[in-house]
Amino acid sequence: MTPPAPETAIGALVLAGARAGGDALARAEGVVSKAVIEIDGRPMLARVLAALADAGVRTPVAVLGLDEAVLAAAAGATPCRRVDSPVGAGPAASLLAALDGPVALPVLVTTCDHALLTPAMVAAFLGGARASGADLCVGLAERATIEAAYPMTRRTYLRLGGAELSGCNLFYLADARALRVLRFWQAAEQDRKRPWRIAWRLGPLTALRIILGRPGVDAVFALLSRRLGATVAPVILPFAEAAIDVDSAGDLALVRGILAARAA
Repeated sequence: MTPPAPETAIGALVLAGARAGGDALARAEGVVSKAVIEIDGRPMLARVLAALADAGVRTPVAVLGLDEAVLAAAAGATPCRRVDSPVGAGPAASLLAALDGPVALPVLVTTCDHALLTPAMVAAFLGGARASGADLCVGLAERATIEAAYPMTRRTYLRLGGAELSGCNLFYLADARALRVLRFWQAAEQDRKRPWRIAWRLGPLTALRIILGRPGVDAVFALLSRRLGATVAPVILPFAEAAIDVDSAGDLALVRGILAARAA
C-alpha cells in the first residue's frame, strides 16, 4: 500500500470508470464516458474537480478509470493526474487497486457523476469525518432533506431505525484499517440494492440485530465497526443535492435543470 500522505493536506480520488458492460447513459449521450457529458457547457468531471479544488483539497486530484485523451477532454482547468491502476468490477475493487498503487491515505473519494458537488459539501463532509476520528466515513443524506427540495427525484434509501438515508458518493479513508471495510464492501457489492443480504454477510447474529432490532444510525455503524474491526462512521449532510448523482437520463435532466436555475 502507498505510504500515508502528510497530515497537512488531504488528497482526493475521483472514480470515473464504467462497469464491464459500459455505461448506458454515456451511450445515450453519444460520448465515450459519463465524465465528458456536458452540463451547462462544462463536462461533469470538470465540475467535480473544480469543487474539490475550491474546497482546498490537494491538487493534482487523482482520477481513476479514464485514458489520457478522455481525461484531457473532461478535466477542465483543475490540475489532475491519471491513476494507472486497473478498474475493478465495482468501486471497492477499484479503490483497493488504486490504494495498492499510487494513491495515498488519507484520501477523500467521490465519483465523476457528482455534478452538483460544491465546496460547501466537501468542507462539511471532511469536517464531520475528521471530527469523528473514524477509520472510514460515509456521506449520507436523509430522505426528508432530499424530498423537501426535490420531491420528484427517486433515490435508493436505507432504513436505519427511524431514519431513511441515501448515499452521497462521498467517502473518507483515514488509515489502513479502512481497507478492511473496503474488502467487505467488495464482497457485498453485488447485494448493494438488497440491504438485508449485506447485513447477513456480517454474520447471522449481527444481521438479526440489524433486521429485527431496527437500531438507529449510530447503533448500526457501531455494530458494523465491531464486526469489521475498523471504525466506520456516518456523516449526515444537510444538502439535498449531495445525494443526487447522474445515473440515468432522468437524473441528467434533473441536474441540468438545477444548474440552469442556479445560473439564471
